[in-house]
Amino acid sequence: MKRKQWQGWGAGEQAQQHYLVEPRALAGGGDLRHVSEFLRASGWRDKSKAGGPLAMESPDRAVRITYDPFVLPGGWTIRGAASGHQEQWWAVLGRQTPVEIVAGLTDALTRPRSAHAPNVWAPLREQGWDRPPNAEHVTATSPDGSAWMQFHQGPDGEAMWWSGSKDKQGNGWTAQFAPSTPMHLVEAFSTALASPEPVMRPLGRVPHSAQIRTTSVSVLPSQLSAWQQARITAARAATWARNAARSSRPRTTARPHANAGGARTYR
Repeated sequence: MKRKQWQGWGAGEQAQQHYLVEPRALAGGGDLRHVSEFLRASGWRDKSKAGGPLAMESPDRAVRITYDPFVLPGGWTIRGAASGHQEQWWAVLGRQTPVEIVAGLTDALTRPRSAHAPNVWAPLREQGWDRPPNAEHVTATSPDGSAWMQFHQGPDGEAMWWSGSKDKQGNGWTAQFAPSTPMHLVEAFSTALASPEPVMRPLGRVPHSAQIRTTSVSVLPSQLSAWQQARITAARAATWARNAARSSRPRTTARPHANAGGARTYR
């Protein structure tokens, strides 16, 4: 285990021990606020009830995200309503899915869709994931074998994406996406899944697994707060920019106007 000390400590603060964990897919669930606070800063409504599961709703009420730890197997459920050519869709992610990977998908829900055609396999290929050519289902596996992404097509022709991570002790999580889940969201998930960047967990929240690597770091509460606030500030700025762009667009319908023949007399 490596140990690292952060510079620039402020007076009067007590450093706390945290760990950088890799691979990120085996880091455990993490702090739900990494997901919820970003959504809230992006204009989503918090529909959670006191003492109940987390529930967030998009500004247009088309998408609802819940995290329920009180049922089995529990975890994340994301549901999107049908709209135009888009069918109703869903995604289900286990409770031990790292919040940084969940956020790959949920952050994408707050951004405009890219004009480029999505490619779920591209982020995996860039990180050296293996895709056996003769597998029954198209599958990519991480270099250490702990995580996978699979495209599964049933006998009836219905296709589904399946993903997850598991260590040699059997600890881990799985995620499933409906056949109708927008591909750019599945790509955003695979990008976060394949990222080589470690994730941070506090002392006592690091899973017991022989397959993870940890780096001990001493972090000030003010540093943690600043990192969290930077993410929230970025979400607010992006939301403000989108709203400003919408309000500045020219109207496509003519404004009501008086007849050219003269002024109307009101009685």
